Amino acid sequence: MLKVDKLKVGTLPPLSFAVAGTECLSIEGPSGSGKTRLLRAIADLDDVDGYVTLDGAERREMSGPQWRRQVRYFAAEPGWWAATPRDHFPSDSDPGKLERLLHALGLDLSLLDRPIGQLSTGERLRMALARGLIDEPRVLLLDEPTAALDAQTTALVHELIRFQLLAGRIVLLVSHDPAEIERLAHQRLQLGAQSRPDVDHRHLLPRRSIAS
Repeated sequence: MLKVDKLKVGTLPPLSFAVAGTECLSIEGPSGSGKTRLLRAIADLDDVDGYVTLDGAERREMSGPQWRRQVRYFAAEPGWWAATPRDHFPSDSDPGKLERLLHALGLDLSLLDRPIGQLSTGERLRMALARGLIDEPRVLLLDEPTAALDAQTTALVHELIRFQLLAGRIVLLVSHDPAEIERLAHQRLQLGAQSRPDVDHRHLLPRRSIAS
């Protein structure tokens, strides 16, 4: 269970909500409403007041890297710091697991050794998703994961997110795509400059939507 208690992000009122394993919470609102800042705060990338706990452990009880191994932020524009995608994966990654993950995202193994600059935008986005999933974090903080993808590759990403949920992981999803939200989210968090943000339980979706 991921619990957020009185988290103060920017000019938003303090936020409190909880998301259980196998559940996806969508975070919605206009540009500038604080969606990305909220994800970064939960990942302990930005210092903010309030509490975030995962299975009873509060983020300040461990180092930032330890927390982010369990609670991982996937940026809308991922950064790269080495020459090829392979250099961004742990050296002890299970080759079979890596191959299955890339296959699920429609990526060929040969792309692992291609220079980053030669990958398309969609390939880089999906490779960054694989990079973040290879060591199986408990919480996925997804910031517009399909915004630059075509319909076919978007469907692959959605299927992978569903698999992560079925495996018991927690997903927080920022998206401007109503169809994507309808397809994946169990709860919806509305952020707005003029209204108090709250989890909108009126938009709870049936559990079976995850397996559809």
